[in-house]
Amino acid sequence: MRLSEFNFPFDESLIAEHPVSPRDHARLLVVPRRGEPVCQHARVKDLPNLLQAGDVMVLNDTKVMLARLHGTKRSSGGKVEVLLVRPLEATVWEVLLKGHVAVGQILHFQDEATAEVLERTPERTVLRIDTRGSIKDLLDRIGEVPLPPYIKRPADERDKEAYQTVFACSEGAVAAPTAGLHFTESLLVALKQQGIQLVTVTLHVGPGTFRPVTVDQIEDHSMAAEWFHISVETAKSLNAAKAEGRRVVAVGTTSVRTLESAVNAAGEIQAGSGETRLFIAPGFRFTMVDALLTNFHLPRTTLLMLVSAFTGLDRLRSAYSEAITARYRFYSYGDAMLIQ
Repeated sequence: MRLSEFNFPFDESLIAEHPVSPRDHARLLVVPRRGEPVCQHARVKDLPNLLQAGDVMVLNDTKVMLARLHGTKRSSGGKVEVLLVRPLEATVWEVLLKGHVAVGQILHFQDEATAEVLERTPERTVLRIDTRGSIKDLLDRIGEVPLPPYIKRPADERDKEAYQTVFACSEGAVAAPTAGLHFTESLLVALKQQGIQLVTVTLHVGPGTFRPVTVDQIEDHSMAAEWFHISVETAKSLNAAKAEGRRVVAVGTTSVRTLESAVNAAGEIQAGSGETRLFIAPGFRFTMVDALLTNFHLPRTTLLMLVSAFTGLDRLRSAYSEAITARYRFYSYGDAMLIQ
């Protein structure tokens, strides 16, 4: 398929700069996956009444690191911005770096740390970081919330809570699994009371998930690797649900990719950890996921392609058109869709 098929008209004034409060009062467009494409308008807090007793809802419990650092170059004082992506060793990290640097350049991060550029290629940048204590301690002291670039304001103290799900517990992501941001503790309780089972997986969201696709034929696109984990308990619950004809409801595209990456030849979820580069686009056959809660996504991205694979491209275009007309809020801090 051509990349141009994943464009759509858009009003940039719909990009949400701040989240709704309370979280579960975000608007929810309910989109039928099959049959007549008639959408229903609701709120995320209505989920207990929109889902079915016996459904298994899958949440990504990854926790966002305060992964953005601002620094300067030794000698010149030129400014750099660094986003820590993943550790290669305890003090050696792959990063995204804004600024002109060469191998051997020394960077300063306030009076808290220095870093040496070990590798600088079009594919990646690697730093060795020298700081007192651990890298986590450094990020807790001076790191910033890595808000996505389409949010034009700087991150503030409120984002440390707002850009984190209430069930986040496994630190390692550089971006939030944004569909999960809508949940409150009271909503989780209400879902359980309606007979909806909640399970968790972990996928540490990396920057590659959100990079625009640049190739003309999307089949030529390669996904960056992201680490995931599925516990034995979660695998048992999901396999039992499928065997009994109950639905699996994925919260967010990261949960979808985790589940569909872990299906074995027998069509069952396999517990364990690993890396996934799974690219889901139209034509993909879903084995595990029956319904999807997701935010509205940027054009020409792998996230939009995944959702279009789940709904069909024409149905997704129709849903986005309705959301734009009704002035739903878009992207990370925006509203959501339930596709079922």
